[in-house]
Amino acid sequence: MPYFYTQQQSVPMKYLYTFILLVSLNSTGQAQEINWISFEEAIAKNKSAPKNILIDVYTDWCGYCKKMDRETYENEVIISIINENFYAVKLNAEQREDITYKDKTFTFVKNGRRGYHEFAAGLLQGKMSYPSTVFLDQNEAIIDKIPGYLAPDIMEKILVYLGNRHYEETSFEKFQETFISKL
Repeated sequence: MPYFYTQQQSVPMKYLYTFILLVSLNSTGQAQEINWISFEEAIAKNKSAPKNILIDVYTDWCGYCKKMDRETYENEVIISIINENFYAVKLNAEQREDITYKDKTFTFVKNGRRGYHEFAAGLLQGKMSYPSTVFLDQNEAIIDKIPGYLAPDIMEKILVYLGNRHYEETSFEKFQETFISKL
């Protein structure tokens, strides 16, 4: 029987096997992630390399926000579509940090036990529902805002429709008739 099958392996050989295992797992098992950036970064990048902007409006206490992070935003097909076609922004609707946009500073407003961020309220037109996904075009105009949890199969259709700018030529209903999922 070869040496590496024996029970009494030398300590260095055990470390070598562990090292090889870790390297192989790391190189093949590395998951792709969404390139989340701040809203300000998305606006700055959009000026030099225009793309649509996806804004995930969430709160820390929202169960469906966490479910969407786990199930939708960790799906490899969704990740790929978002990274290719959008600047992705996570916006905590209760964040305390100010956001300055178009010469206006948006702040946190204390309201009861929690409060809300003025920028999130503006994007959602006061309809504070979490999660909500807001899409801006390359000119920073709102294309659509979608309240609620979006499962990967629904999100994929929306991302392809908006990311590839099909909305400029066809209705979403028509688009769905010929859409072929990659999930």
